Amino acid sequence: MAATPAPPSAPPKPTWDPGQPEGPFPWLRPTIRIRLTLLYGGMFLIAGILLLSIIYLLAAQALREGNALPFKIVGGTKIEVTSSTCPGVGTDQSIDQFYSAISQCILDQRKHALDDLLSRSLMALLGLSIIAFAFGYAMAGRVLSPLGKITRTARRVVGSDLTRRIELDGPDDELKELADTFDEMLDRLERAFTAQQRFVANASHELRTPLAINRTLLEVHLSDPGAPVELQQLGKTLLATNERSEQLVEGLLLLARSDNQIVERKPVDLAEVASRAIDQAREEAAAKGVEIRGERGPAVVQGSGVLLERIALNLVQNAVRYNVPEDGWVEVTTEAQHGLAVLLVSNTGPVVPAYEVDNLFEPFRRLRTERTGSDKGVGLGLSIARSVARAHGGRIQATPREGGGLVMRVTLPL
Repeated sequence: MAATPAPPSAPPKPTWDPGQPEGPFPWLRPTIRIRLTLLYGGMFLIAGILLLSIIYLLAAQALREGNALPFKIVGGTKIEVTSSTCPGVGTDQSIDQFYSAISQCILDQRKHALDDLLSRSLMALLGLSIIAFAFGYAMAGRVLSPLGKITRTARRVVGSDLTRRIELDGPDDELKELADTFDEMLDRLERAFTAQQRFVANASHELRTPLAINRTLLEVHLSDPGAPVELQQLGKTLLATNERSEQLVEGLLLLARSDNQIVERKPVDLAEVASRAIDQAREEAAAKGVEIRGERGPAVVQGSGVLLERIALNLVQNAVRYNVPEDGWVEVTTEAQHGLAVLLVSNTGPVVPAYEVDNLFEPFRRLRTERTGSDKGVGLGLSIARSVARAHGGRIQATPREGGGLVMRVTLPL
């Protein structure tokens, strides 16, 4: 089958966007916001632990310095005292026994006070740490919110919408400088991209006229019944060459158009598009002995019917032209699955090495052939298909079939 490379995968999406949900478990992803939250909360936690340690040590030292009894018994032989907090103090005690019981009670009370201070401080530190982490998470999101706008703009630009700008408001800080620099880069890219497309379009239009004149002159000479056989043969050769040049020009023009985003979108059923493409390729398939089959279910997308039909036609024509000499087939199916419209074109054909698949979507590239000189096309079919798919927000992939041929899969958002 025509060199049909697996289209380059869709541009990778940014891994984080502060303005969008981050999935069911955002805290499991090492985003900048999470790292800043851990930094803020960790610094608070370390400071809290240090402060708690200092208070605990100072309190313990103060209690040790106040270990002496605040009274002294100067008379009497027996002391009668009762205490609910010091069970060791009781009646029928000597002065020495009383002093010993009181000292032990003070030690127990001091230990209890330090343990109570420590537990309450740890509970307070835990509660304040939770508040600090939550506050840090909120503040990190607020500080990084300009990056969310930059990310969303970059994502739209990846979709070929170079007219988007960040236009970030706020203080003249590093983030605003980054956003302004990004806007300037987009201005230059848009000008360069527009100039390139304009050049291709103008060149294609300018080339159409002389090619049309050449075709008309050749057809007039070929219609002359008195023309020599050699001249007629030369005219047919030149006419075929001219036709190939016209196809190349039309392909370049369509390639330039399809690189733009589709502004006017209408409901298009891929099943109808694929059926029309099959009707146009059926005669060529019959001449080559290739069977076209497959079931086409409804799959309605928003886009340009003309360009989407071009995708289907290019893929079907490639599948027919790059097939086996005998008992070949092409299977074309359409369906809607998982929020996507899928066009699948598979065929028998020569074995395609996996390492060559990526090159098939490059302009003028064919499988194991020169860049020019093929009678099967001008080498732009798959490039146009990839550009049209991208313009519709979709993608196209090519996978080698076991035994030969390719499976071309086009996915478009519903």
